[in-house]
Amino acid sequence: MYTFIFFIRVDAFYIDRAECMQFFNFKGCFMGSGLEKTIHSDVKKYEQLKFALLTLAFCLVIGAYTIVKELKDTIFVGIVGKSHIPEAKFLVVFFLIPAALLYATLVDKIRRYQLLSFYCFLYGLILLFFTYLLGSPEHGLLNTVTSPWRIFGWIFFFVLEGFSPFVVGVFWAFANSVSDPAEAKSSYATMVAGSKMGGMATALFAWYMMSNLRDVWFFDFSDVVAHQVLLGLSAVLLLLVPLVIYILMKKVPGRYLHGYEVVYKQEKRNSKAGTANTGMLSGLQIMLESPYILGIFALVFFYESLNVVLSYQRICILETAAKGANGLVSLSHLTGSMFWQRFLMHFAGLVLSLFGVRVLLKRYGEKACLLLVPFLVALLLIYFMVVQTEDSITFVFIGLGSINYSFSQPLRESLYIPTMKDIKFKAKSWIDTFGTKISKAAGSSFVSVAKHAVPGTAGFYCIYTGFFTVLIAVWFLTAYLLGRRYEKAVESNEIIMQ
Repeated sequence: MYTFIFFIRVDAFYIDRAECMQFFNFKGCFMGSGLEKTIHSDVKKYEQLKFALLTLAFCLVIGAYTIVKELKDTIFVGIVGKSHIPEAKFLVVFFLIPAALLYATLVDKIRRYQLLSFYCFLYGLILLFFTYLLGSPEHGLLNTVTSPWRIFGWIFFFVLEGFSPFVVGVFWAFANSVSDPAEAKSSYATMVAGSKMGGMATALFAWYMMSNLRDVWFFDFSDVVAHQVLLGLSAVLLLLVPLVIYILMKKVPGRYLHGYEVVYKQEKRNSKAGTANTGMLSGLQIMLESPYILGIFALVFFYESLNVVLSYQRICILETAAKGANGLVSLSHLTGSMFWQRFLMHFAGLVLSLFGVRVLLKRYGEKACLLLVPFLVALLLIYFMVVQTEDSITFVFIGLGSINYSFSQPLRESLYIPTMKDIKFKAKSWIDTFGTKISKAAGSSFVSVAKHAVPGTAGFYCIYTGFFTVLIAVWFLTAYLLGRRYEKAVESNEIIMQ
């Protein structure tokens, strides 16, 4: 009799874990510890399977992204020319606007896992096509005459600028939609650690290959072929992601993919009422009207603007080191150096994810960890201002990236969990596309103003100290307000609408 009640209650009409435990402890229905252990065992098994597959998918995505992120600029410089990078960063906005509108339309038309699979498959095919074109004597790197009229270079840059919002961003949106706050706290650190391993593997391979071109028999080929190998590898990794997501949807029962249960139920009611599809511009409207979402945008702004400032110093150092005796920059040497730094960043992020983030989240919670991020960044900036050497700039750049990708980004992404689908996918896409561009533009503006300040002078310290102090102070305030709102929503089991 009770076994029959158990299967009707749990399998036919799914309830969340809290309700399920209340059901089993209800007087007259509880049969001892056997059924309780069974349901706990099933929940744990499927949660572990879900996050194992999510970790594998994220590992593949970040492995590909590590290659794409470094090749985007170097290949553009090799085809179009370094002097046109500022124009490319401005013009890319006009490519991203229709791309973001198309994405918003697809959010209303297809399911969450299909959206992720579509973009991974699309970018995988595009990267294979780009791999072929890189070897073209007319359009690719074999043509050593840089020119702004070489259209392939512009298309290459614009399309790969969309990789972060439409592949990495969509993966996070999907992960947030199938996870609840407790799962994020216990499993996001492991998922990020898995992604760091993917990034380390591709970065280490790229660095070793670029550093040993023509020196070992299995790398006895040209710079052009080496870049084709890397781009082709990233394409293959992306094309494997839809397969992993397909296995996830087949092997994990739907009831373990609801995510934040109160949001899931509300979205079901909206779907039945016919109000689920809100249009392509709803994400932009939400971002502009919601203080909570503007706060998340602010977290992106703080990191990206700082990253631009430090990246400028980093590129100058690497470019100088990559010059040969003839005064020309070696493309393979420059690319290899960038990949080596990316490897170090992923390695530091792996250590931070495994031994820091998980413990801190479980012990202190979201708000305290959000406040810890600007504190750690402030320590790095103080070191940067005090030491002022080439090695210190490299160390601070790697440290800032490790903190962002392994600590700050998982925290920032988990803030989307108690929100509706429009915020998770549409508003988030506007932040990931145009929010980052605005942030980088702000950082570039500061670099333009401060680039004439000589390190070690009073003017340099005054300009940089003022910029860093204001940014860190506002970052602390934003982190506190966001953390307080998130924890209040989770504790009261509510949905954050604004």
